[in-house]
Amino acid sequence: MSAATQPNAHWIQAFLEAQAAELDAATNTQLAYARDLKDFDAWLAGRHFAEAGQDDVEGYLIHCEAQGFARSTRARRLSAIKQLYRFAFEEGWREDNPAIRIAGPGRDQRLPKTLTTEEVDQLLAAARETTEPVRNACLMELLYATGLRVTELVSLPVAAARGDPRMLLVRGKGGKERMVPLSEPARAALTEWLAARDAAEEEQVRDRGKTPSRFLFPSRSKAGHLTRHRFFSIVKEIAVLAGISPAKVTPHTLRHAFATHLLEGGADLRAIQTLLGHADVGTTEIYTHVLDERLKALVLEHHPMVRERE
Repeated sequence: MSAATQPNAHWIQAFLEAQAAELDAATNTQLAYARDLKDFDAWLAGRHFAEAGQDDVEGYLIHCEAQGFARSTRARRLSAIKQLYRFAFEEGWREDNPAIRIAGPGRDQRLPKTLTTEEVDQLLAAARETTEPVRNACLMELLYATGLRVTELVSLPVAAARGDPRMLLVRGKGGKERMVPLSEPARAALTEWLAARDAAEEEQVRDRGKTPSRFLFPSRSKAGHLTRHRFFSIVKEIAVLAGISPAKVTPHTLRHAFATHLLEGGADLRAIQTLLGHADVGTTEIYTHVLDERLKALVLEHHPMVRERE
């Protein structure tokens, strides 16, 4: 049996392996591709990927819309299908890409939630009131000072933080590395946490024979570092202590606050793109809309002509 006639599951697996090997696709990205392509396979109801045409792909997208899937989800699924067929074409399994001419549904232009500088100050102060104040203060200071993605933050290697660095070397999506500067408060919190972390680890190594962790925020999780889920919970706990609605605060909200506050302070959009690790400046441009909304609200609230009319 030739590769082209192998079951759909084989096509999906081969595609994912190529993504991992050639593009160093992140684990979360590969999982999303797998889910989307398996759903398309199920919709085909036994028909082979090699037999599907443009009408089938369009029919699947109509099915997704009827299911109530968000535009962003439908756009992602079409992207996965296009990439699968591009891979199949390059491998010689098909002579065409049936999805190539299909225009995506686009994405909803939703403004990211953000926080005021006063709210961020409240969160940073509240982190010091938790059961693990030194670690949690360091997490929050680093997150707000750098705008790191959650996975990038919790999986930081301890080696990156040694020597009181002014910059952190971060490994982001697709294995791409970038440098992010640290503020003075973030450096102070990092120094304090390193001292506490190293003292605790030295005791564990001495008394229990444990192997030193290579992570800045070690834990007993399977990955060996603080998990995304646990950090999400920590941020919610800190929000409650700060007197801010937990629904308003997530690790990603602080990443948005980092970018928005930089833009408000006059930072260049390209610089923010680099700091956030965005591959496309178009992704970063969403923050200009946040700033536009704030400026509109400021004018409507304070302009004398508006007040006179009211």
